[in-house]
Amino acid sequence: MISFDPAIGAIVDLNHPDTYVHWGFILISVANLVVIVVLVVLFIAAIGLPFLKGRSIGRKAFHAPTNHESTMEGEGWTARSRYLGLRYLPPEKLLPDGQPSYVSSWVYVFGVLTIGALAMAILSGFILAIEGPSWWQTSNIGHLVNSLHLWSVELFMGFMTVHLWAKFWMAAWRGKRWLTWMTGVLAFLMSVFEAFTGYLSQTNFDSQWIAFESKDAFNSAGIGAFVNAMNFGQALMLHIVVVPIILVLIVGIHVLMVRVRGVVPPIDAEPDHLASDSELVSQGVVQPDKENISKEAKL
Repeated sequence: MISFDPAIGAIVDLNHPDTYVHWGFILISVANLVVIVVLVVLFIAAIGLPFLKGRSIGRKAFHAPTNHESTMEGEGWTARSRYLGLRYLPPEKLLPDGQPSYVSSWVYVFGVLTIGALAMAILSGFILAIEGPSWWQTSNIGHLVNSLHLWSVELFMGFMTVHLWAKFWMAAWRGKRWLTWMTGVLAFLMSVFEAFTGYLSQTNFDSQWIAFESKDAFNSAGIGAFVNAMNFGQALMLHIVVVPIILVLIVGIHVLMVRVRGVVPPIDAEPDHLASDSELVSQGVVQPDKENISKEAKL
């Protein structure tokens, strides 16, 4: 195997002492001086050189869309993004003030309970990551925050499991909601891996035993070179940085897809029950009832 390190090292030797420029009270290395000169040259060039002229689209480009404008004026990516956003996720869908009548059921509560438990797990985990293992194992407040983190994760996994069961038996992929269903499944699988890295990050006998036992499983699966369960630094970074970012991104996409396609109705729901009370009033199906509409808005 050919290594280019000696060749690169022969060109730029970073091991020898640096050369300094001493002028009065100024003492600066040659490397830093070169960097400063290059930055000054770039700054002067940015001011003096003429900018590349593009297509002028006038003042209309700065007109903010009103009344849910969804025109494709302009060909920039911002105009297309605005058009797609207003088309598939208008404000009334993104932040609705009412829900269909069939949402008044406990089975629809576990989704938001899962998000609430996830928020608590992230908040407590952030505090633990800042303070470090010596704090959460020796301090009384550290024990409290560690317990909050543990039980928020337990509730998160429990609520997510019930939510997944409920949507499975409701066939939540109906009505072009397959992407919503798949993002939920991916969130569950990613949560399992996140919980596993959390066990590895406990820095106690349990984490050591889990690391030794899982090492052979990863090696037999052919991923031991990428995921080393016995490497505490890798497990901790996966647990507090990499996996949480991916998990939050998947959950965010899942919530947006719920807003786009709407909450899945029960399988045996009547057609009249598929619309909210305000929609039924606007369609003339039922007479307006201020008390019911106000109750629906509170949901």
